[in-house]
Amino acid sequence: TGEELVRILAVHKDVEITVLQALIEKEHPISEIFPRLSDKIDIVCRKPDETEALKKADLLFLALPHKVSMTVAPRFLGGGKSVIDLSADYRLPVDEYTKWYGAEHKDGGNIKNAVYGLPELFRDKIRQAKLIANPGCYPTSALLAIIPLVKLGLVDLDTVIVDSKSGATGAGRKAHISLSFSEVDENMRAYKVNEHQHKPEINLIVSKFAGKKTDVVFVPHLAPINRGILSTVYMDFSPEKKKKKINTAEIVGFYKDFYKGEPFIRVMNEGTLPTLRDVQYTNLCAIGVNVTGDKVIVVSCIDNLLKGAAGQAVQNMNIMYGFDEREGLV
Repeated sequence: TGEELVRILAVHKDVEITVLQALIEKEHPISEIFPRLSDKIDIVCRKPDETEALKKADLLFLALPHKVSMTVAPRFLGGGKSVIDLSADYRLPVDEYTKWYGAEHKDGGNIKNAVYGLPELFRDKIRQAKLIANPGCYPTSALLAIIPLVKLGLVDLDTVIVDSKSGATGAGRKAHISLSFSEVDENMRAYKVNEHQHKPEINLIVSKFAGKKTDVVFVPHLAPINRGILSTVYMDFSPEKKKKKINTAEIVGFYKDFYKGEPFIRVMNEGTLPTLRDVQYTNLCAIGVNVTGDKVIVVSCIDNLLKGAAGQAVQNMNIMYGFDEREGLV
């Protein structure tokens, strides 16, 4: 995620990268760490120094591990800076965060000021924000598929099931035997079944739009690919809507109307479902719909490192500062 952020921002016409810091043993030009950036930027990546960051930057992107962002964001916010946090530290209420991340939150005061950075749903709030909680990759793919039907009151909320497949980059660059090539290649596995830390994040946003508490079933899978998320969402129509026999064409029309004018949403025509190749290396979310009897099935595809992380963070920045929302992303 950090590498993708630097790549995008290095060519953004309205941005200058003035500070680049990471938890590294030795300071290097970023192009030595990631050679593909050699023709774009050669700034030195230094060890963490909050004082330097406060002096040189207007906006800070925090691509830090969970439980770390909340220890540094308060100082930046207190110094009058804007923050876009790509960890989970500001996505959930304090009690939910403690339950799902196993740590007491150290900056509960700023959680209430954080804006959930899913532009297609919260653009107006993002424009006014100083602290953005950039959404998780799985919730981005799931929520963009679910919310239109929830907002229209078309589905039975007790029947929502999210089945997601993600590439190995979703786990970052950490070394772990389960992420080694020999474990991932030609293999697939479900993990944290209905217990993944992104489940409460999905439920929090669905509940806001539904007007009541929801409990979505969420099962993530690790797929033998580098990047991308494909989420298949299964929902029953609400009892009153079942009588109307809604068809696929009508639901496709609902989605196209809901996302009309959105620069990074592609709603597929009836009879077509998206694939990962439609969205990899882009900030797009592609959505396809199929209705079978009383069930509606929605397929959503994103690149987990872009629309699921770095690209969405830059999209949020563009909105916050009044830049062209597509700048750096197309």
